[in-house]
Amino acid sequence: MIEFSHVGLRYGGGPEVLSDISFKLDAGSYHFLSGASGAGKSSLMSLLYCGRKPTRGNISMFGQGIMELNRNQLAVLRQKIGVVFQDFRLLPNLTAFENVALPLRIIGQPDREIKQNVSELLSWVGLGDYMDMYPATLSGGQQQRIAIARAVITRPRLLLADEPTGNLDDEIGFKLMLLFEQLNKMGTTIVVATHNIPMMEHFGHQRLVLEKGHLNMLGKKAA
Repeated sequence: MIEFSHVGLRYGGGPEVLSDISFKLDAGSYHFLSGASGAGKSSLMSLLYCGRKPTRGNISMFGQGIMELNRNQLAVLRQKIGVVFQDFRLLPNLTAFENVALPLRIIGQPDREIKQNVSELLSWVGLGDYMDMYPATLSGGQQQRIAIARAVITRPRLLLADEPTGNLDDEIGFKLMLLFEQLNKMGTTIVVATHNIPMMEHFGHQRLVLEKGHLNMLGKKAA
């Protein structure tokens, strides 16, 4: 599904923040992305969701080389990707329900199905009583759960999550990780950027480890 070949990324005229990155992710795989602050995790995630193009090398996603795609083609490709940003990026003028419903409206799902699907998912993440609330009136943890619900509502082919449990208590965080596990079993490829070592050890998926802009891959925990 995803292939990076000798990818490098720099900002402006500065040094490379990612250097000679090469890896392949199979469809339906699940990976954790880890590394110290400043190692390049956010930069790698931005390449994975096509937020920017590399300064060298090649990236192929869903069988398409992204270097050859124009802005409109990239927008179509991004509809296959769900993203949980660390800063949530909720639309402040939309309610919790409307934020989560937005991806379904973009793809043209009927209103009756949108109401049912969004209501069920918000109830599952513990926000059934907050659907008409605006982001500014909610806690950081509640906003994070809305952002996660919005990212998974379309059952994307690829889910990218940047520190998805960072503002959540252990119980809610574990429940949301189980949601990711279920999505993965249904075929969604998942990459979770995290510093949470106990969580990575518990779920045992293969790790992508960044160190000073270079990538190593660590195998899965033995079953």
